[in-house]
Parts: sequence; C-alpha cells; structure tokens
Amino acid sequence: MQITAALTEDKGAEFTLTPLELDAPRPGEVLVRLVGSGVCHTDLIVRDQWYPVPLPAVLGHEGAGVVEAVGANVTAVAPGDHVVMTFNSCGGCRTCVSGRPAYCDQFFAYNFAGTRIDGSTPLHRDSADIHAVFFGQSAFATHAVATETNVVKVDRSVPLELLGPLGCGIQTGAGAVLNTLHPPAGSSLAIFGAGSVGLSAVMAAVVAGCTTIIAVDLNPQRLELARELGATHMINGGEGDTVARIQELTSGLGVDYSIETTAVPTVLRQAVDALNQGGTCGLIGAAAVGTEAAIDMSVLLFGRTVRGIVEGDSVPRTFIPKLVELYKQGRFPFDKLIKTYPFSEINTAVADSEKGVTLKPVLTFD
Repeated sequence: MQITAALTEDKGAEFTLTPLELDAPRPGEVLVRLVGSGVCHTDLIVRDQWYPVPLPAVLGHEGAGVVEAVGANVTAVAPGDHVVMTFNSCGGCRTCVSGRPAYCDQFFAYNFAGTRIDGSTPLHRDSADIHAVFFGQSAFATHAVATETNVVKVDRSVPLELLGPLGCGIQTGAGAVLNTLHPPAGSSLAIFGAGSVGLSAVMAAVVAGCTTIIAVDLNPQRLELARELGATHMINGGEGDTVARIQELTSGLGVDYSIETTAVPTVLRQAVDALNQGGTCGLIGAAAVGTEAAIDMSVLLFGRTVRGIVEGDSVPRTFIPKLVELYKQGRFPFDKLIKTYPFSEINTAVADSEKGVTLKPVLTFD
C-alpha cells in the first residue's frame, strides 16, 4: 500500500514527507494506522547519527493508532483495536523471559538496525529498500508495520492521539521511579532535568508517595510546571551550588534517590554527589556513544549506586495500561506535557522541541 512517511535522508537533515510503499504484515506482524506519534529525543539524536542507524530511514517510535490488519498467528490484537507501539524485543532471550525486555540480548538489532532481523524492510521507494522498523515501528508515517510483541492494546475511552509517548519517553520517566527505584512512601528524590521524561518521574514520585521531590532545571517555566505536577522543591541549576542546596533541603544528608535525564556528564556527577549514603542514582539520559563522566570513587564507596535505566524497566503490556488507568483517575496527568502538531508540521514540532518551547510534541494524522 502507498503511505506518506517523514523520511530522514541524511545526517542532520530535515524530515521530508515522502510517498513510500509499505508491505502487508507478515506472520506475527501488525499493520497500524497512525493517529498520533510522539517526537522523542532519541529520534533526533539518531537523525544526527549519535547512534549509527543507517539512513535514509523512517524514524519515530512513540506511535499510537488503530490496527487495520494482522498477519498470521497474531492473537493479542485484532483489527479495530486501539494500540500503543513501544520498543521491540526478541521475547525469547534470557532477559526477555525473565521479564526484562528492555535489556533484550538483541535490543540494538531489534530497535536500531533499520531492518528486520532477517535483513528485510517493509518500506520501499521506487523498488529500492528504505530503512524502517525503527523500534519495531517507524511511526513517523501514516501507517506502520509493527509486531505482536511491541503493540499494547489500550482502553478505547482515552484519547488515542495522546497515548503514543507512553511507549517510550513517559514510560521511561515513570518506570524509573515505579519499576526501578521503588522509593518507599516518605522518601526523597531529586530529578535532574524537567523535560517530559523528568516530569513523568515527578508525577510517578507523587504516585509512589515520595514526600521530598526536588526538580532541577535551567528553565523557570519547566520548574513551575514541576511544582504544578507535585514537586515539593525547585532548583535552578544555573544559580548557585545545586548539590549544596539539595543537602540543605535534606538536613545535610542528601536524597535517597536521584534521576539524571540530561545526558550531561557534569549533571550526572551532581546527581551522584547529591545522594545520601546508601542512595541510588538512576541514569536515563542518552549520551553519544563514548561519552565519559567523572565520578568520585570515594563517594560511591559508601554504599551509593549508579544504575542505568532503559525504557523504565517496563514490561509494556502491563505497565502502559497501568499508566492509562492512573491518567483516567487524574493521578498521572501526562497530557499537560503534550502539544499536538499536524503531521505536515513535523519540522516545526522538532524545532520547538529542540528550542525547549514544547516539552512533548505529538504529531497527529488526519
């Protein structure tokens, strides 16, 4: 079938709306008509080739839409179902079968290779193959072929165009709190970076019952939104000593937990130094391959931990519906992070995201 996709032709180039041919779903695959697709930081750093995804390619990995067709042997969803598309995984390796699909032994092959595992692609232009199945979906398009493994059926009563970011950025921030750190009620948490991932962590910290929730950012508007979403303290990281301020707010001890979302090495150092003895820092920020950060070894020695977190340690088929239910109850208002743009304005959405004008752009499709 013919579709329209936002094609990334070269490193750093703007997205170009292009007619392409999309194959029918194979066994185990699902054809989805897109209703909404989030724009994520990972899409942009791949466009800029921080990670070596082959180009030209169709990116996008926070898609939500309606199932139009399924391949043979698909039983989890049926035509007409509303679904969120999330990251892909093999489903059979040691980590997948132990409930940790975000650490699939073949995570890069399933999400960043630009092809299926067998080297094929469902997208073509004038008989030439186009790299696709980015995160098992390539959602910057009117239609996408995903797999049964990486689609999650969702409640039809919730606005579908809002739900795509649950597949990556929002589940990453929320999951870091609820699935990885598991802060007990009454604990303290500092979140470095008040973008969509960091603010999702703020909302999750409220759900978890944290009583000291510190948001750190350079943008006063984002800090004010953090307050609205439940942060108890806001720190402008460009004004004074952030670590000293966190220690002041915690009787000189530091926080029980911290989350680093910025991918800035000096900020990671602050997130570790702000911990109390025995505290844990969750590293979420995606830096360019080869980026190094200096950590004081004596700080780590006293029981502190740095823990890398991918996709919020989520099992999407169970975690995403939980976030949807929290949203329906008014306890996880992630829609406050979202601004929608018509698909034709993808480059405006990207520019607004890069300038910090919009926290979480979502592309909508007619």
